[in-house]
Amino acid sequence: MIKRLQSGLQWLFMRVEAVFNAAFGDRLNPLYHLGSISFFLFWVITVTGLYIYAFFETGVPVAYTSVESLTHGQWFAGGVLRSIHRYASDAFVITMLLHMVRHFAFNHLRGFRWFSWVTGVFLIWLVYAAGVTGFMLPWDHLAQYTIIASFEWLDWLPGFGGALMRNFIYADSVTDRFFSLLAFMHIGISLVLLLLQWVHVQRVPKARTNPPRVIMTSLLVTLLLLSIARPVLSQGGVANLAEAVTTLHFDWFYLAVLPLITVWPIGQVWALLGASTALLLLLPWLPPRFGRQRQQAFQLEVHTTSGNAEPLAVRPGETLLDAALRNGLELPYECRNGGCGVCICTVLHGDIDQGPYQPSALPDAARARGQALMCCATARSDVVIEVETDAVVARSTVQEYVARVDSIERLAPEVIRLMLSLPDGQSVSFKAGQYINIILEDGQRRAFSFANPPQQRGHIELHVRRVPGGRFTGDVFTTMKVGDSLRFEGPLGQFTLNESRHPILFVAGATGFAPIKSIVEDAFARGLTRQMWLYWGVRKHDDLYAMKLAEQWQREHANFRFIPVLSEADPADAWRGRTGLVHEAMLADFPDLREHEVYVCGSVKMVEAAVPAFIEQGLGEGFCFTDAFLPSAMAPGAGQPAR
Repeated sequence: MIKRLQSGLQWLFMRVEAVFNAAFGDRLNPLYHLGSISFFLFWVITVTGLYIYAFFETGVPVAYTSVESLTHGQWFAGGVLRSIHRYASDAFVITMLLHMVRHFAFNHLRGFRWFSWVTGVFLIWLVYAAGVTGFMLPWDHLAQYTIIASFEWLDWLPGFGGALMRNFIYADSVTDRFFSLLAFMHIGISLVLLLLQWVHVQRVPKARTNPPRVIMTSLLVTLLLLSIARPVLSQGGVANLAEAVTTLHFDWFYLAVLPLITVWPIGQVWALLGASTALLLLLPWLPPRFGRQRQQAFQLEVHTTSGNAEPLAVRPGETLLDAALRNGLELPYECRNGGCGVCICTVLHGDIDQGPYQPSALPDAARARGQALMCCATARSDVVIEVETDAVVARSTVQEYVARVDSIERLAPEVIRLMLSLPDGQSVSFKAGQYINIILEDGQRRAFSFANPPQQRGHIELHVRRVPGGRFTGDVFTTMKVGDSLRFEGPLGQFTLNESRHPILFVAGATGFAPIKSIVEDAFARGLTRQMWLYWGVRKHDDLYAMKLAEQWQREHANFRFIPVLSEADPADAWRGRTGLVHEAMLADFPDLREHEVYVCGSVKMVEAAVPAFIEQGLGEGFCFTDAFLPSAMAPGAGQPAR
């Protein structure tokens, strides 16, 4: 039953996350930052709560009037902050519960993770306790209902025997001391909540407690607009214990249990909550549990081009990334949920469970080559992995730049050459085949490969193909003009030429020609004499936007050959060259790919179709280099450039 429920929830999360990746990008997908968003909302609640408390008076005659004065007397600050405090509290419940459900769906609660799960269950109780006491303080009709229902509920417990409810039979039974106690409980529980949140993340390596700035800003703006459009107000006037509360605008996020008291025996309500809490606490040890193999600890060895790490202990069920981070290794990662592809590695030895991930982050072609995502993969035996050195240091060496648009040249109906320059004295040191991330105003990235060789540092050449509905490419084709500024980061990527003596086969699809152009021109500039063939596949003749340049290379360099391929040749063009799929044209010319190196750059669909076919014809997996790009709305962020 549990396994079936987890499978269903996992299926749902994976599909919703894919939609969110398309909408927000993998770096800004809120479902990948639920824990850190909850932390951020807690600080929003704390800051707004401190301001409210500075004006709140803890007394029966003044509690309601002080809140009303704060709300209406200084609505521009106090009223707005009161609303933000309330809406942030509701959002805190939503993100906290989603965070917990997601970890349950992906079975991230067993083995060593039991500690975080159990502390998370206690956090739920503390959040609700803090929230319910907060609803009691304004002393309006909602506070009156909350106090009476809550204390009636607590009075059922042995030891109270109705003592609590006797304090609310008469209005004069409620004293200023009671409000001081409520304020003390509300603040005290919140402090314990903060402490337990810190304890909660102690066993999570490199746990992030702040979401990306764009998400924080978006949350604050959303809370502010919601507070202005629909301000939170006191309900029904000051509390009056002589009258029953009959009409309320209810808060179902915190007070959902209280109506059950009126329709169920109180003992049954306690039994429901007690059983639910016990079930949550016991889930890490309930079937299905780890099999015998997964109960065993394994060893992880990480290889980089700069050296090998000592074998590390991997706990049962622990991802390769968490094991490495816990042992102090600085490995690349971003989303930690199989959505971005930043933490890709190559499994050299051992058996792993790939775990759930987004197909865009690890295409089938990459998986067939033995690659895996460290944030999702778990060990089934001792494992040896390889991580590119450039990837290990990428996040620490990548720099941000502001470039000027020098020219916008239409190379084909759907392709523009964008020439950028940096301020005097600045340049980007990159390798042929790498790319940059254009940073949009909201922080999203759009990746484009260098089309110029590293020897030409005075400018940056990008080939931009129009993507229907694409934000950045749409701007390039419609509103961008010479002199505009673009912010970008780079260089990124490992799609670079391997230094060997093997003949080289380049396979490019559409604007996948851009990084190939950079590599080829760099090879010419360095005087490489290795034999090179370029197969460039496009749909129609007009899409061969640099055909004359490639033909010029062929005339001027004896070691270079160019073969264009059209997949949808127009009869009007009288095309006499090769037709069909570009990788099939290359395979027809090279039935035996042994002793060759192949560099493939194009869409994910093209790469996934081509690579297995190359391997079947003798290409060694270590001699196939790919750069699969996605439409801009689905770009995973690193390792797979968007166009």
